[in-house]
Amino acid sequence: MTCSADNGYSPPPSPLTGEGRGEGDTRIVDFHLYLITDRMSLPAGRELLPTLETALAAGVRAIQLREKDLPASKLLHLALELRELTRRYGARLLINDRIDVALAVDACGVHLGGHSLPASIARKILGPEKLIGVSTHSLDEIQCAAEQGADFVTFGPVYATASKLPFGDPVGLNALQHACATSPLPLFALGGVTAERLGEIRAAGCKRVACIGAIQNGDSVNEVTEKLISSLHE
Repeated sequence: MTCSADNGYSPPPSPLTGEGRGEGDTRIVDFHLYLITDRMSLPAGRELLPTLETALAAGVRAIQLREKDLPASKLLHLALELRELTRRYGARLLINDRIDVALAVDACGVHLGGHSLPASIARKILGPEKLIGVSTHSLDEIQCAAEQGADFVTFGPVYATASKLPFGDPVGLNALQHACATSPLPLFALGGVTAERLGEIRAAGCKRVACIGAIQNGDSVNEVTEKLISSLHE
């Protein structure tokens, strides 16, 4: 990701945080729990779509479909099924990286990583109404995402976690606190987030979290989801 390239795009004003706003504001970040999928890490006997529906029924209102190993045709089929589920529950669906798939299923937006197209280019393709999230691991990357017109960022990994080992050592709570204090965008803590750690995450000034295993792999998807949501809204 680079912020120095002149791509002819001027980002819109910084988005609102969504407090007290309605669902008609499509770019408002009005969710505090962001569920990221990983079907390969599911416990034996547990399937992805039923698991996600349980989480949606328990209150999840934003899901990122992140199944990077799937070919386009299979990812499209899964995205269509998940789009129907998220519509049924009034939830947001974002597609990881694949802008074409997001457009094909009329998803609410995309989530971009370090090897994705820049957020500024994604905005030109998607138009002004879609949500754009960006994965970040430093303050510079957060600022870059804001300058390119992103709507929110994930930041981490905050804790050591197997799914984030490729990104190196965890950034830790001190870095999270600094990021939350300075970020111009809504920020979701990511990496090793569990219900038991929400107290110290909130103490660091973070009101939003993203997670994979805490929900998908828990003994009770429903109970863990409800506990996370309740703790975030205390």
